[in-house]
Amino acid sequence: MKRIKLQMIRHDLNDIPQYELPEGYSFRLFQKGDEAIWANIETRVDEFKTEATAIERFEREFGPYIDEMGHRYLFIENAEGEAIGTATAWYGDLEGDGNIRGRIHWVGIVPEHQGRGLSKPLLSEAMNILAKFHDAVYLTSQTTSWQAVNMYLNFGFKPARLDENYDAAWALLEEKLGREIEY
Repeated sequence: MKRIKLQMIRHDLNDIPQYELPEGYSFRLFQKGDEAIWANIETRVDEFKTEATAIERFEREFGPYIDEMGHRYLFIENAEGEAIGTATAWYGDLEGDGNIRGRIHWVGIVPEHQGRGLSKPLLSEAMNILAKFHDAVYLTSQTTSWQAVNMYLNFGFKPARLDENYDAAWALLEEKLGREIEY
């Protein structure tokens, strides 16, 4: 499948679908010093080639806001206390209009724990956090993450026009997902 960047938006944070973690898993919030854990997970889900590159990105993106991470950044831990999933309930300006919205950011579950019913609870929990701070939420993704995009659609996200590839990207996803996507 051709990789095309996407943006999606949910204009409110009412009626967030709620999912519970399966037995043996729990959530915990970021603590100072967890940067290496984040880098490990994000490298294992192929967002970065090396953990050192991931740490550099973390420092650039979150370093100045490290105190906010303690109430905006989630880990999923397995029964042994190992962090195996991440999501950030962050914020940003989707359209460059100065309107700060919540942002679902850096979502990942390590491959050996994928397919265990963790993504929906992780998204629910991140959106619950965002609802404390924001009225709307957006995210970025790509067509190659079509399974995640399908989940986001089921959570009430809608396509947001990003660039001239908008129509091609969503037509490709409608075909792949076998569903009509509401714009």
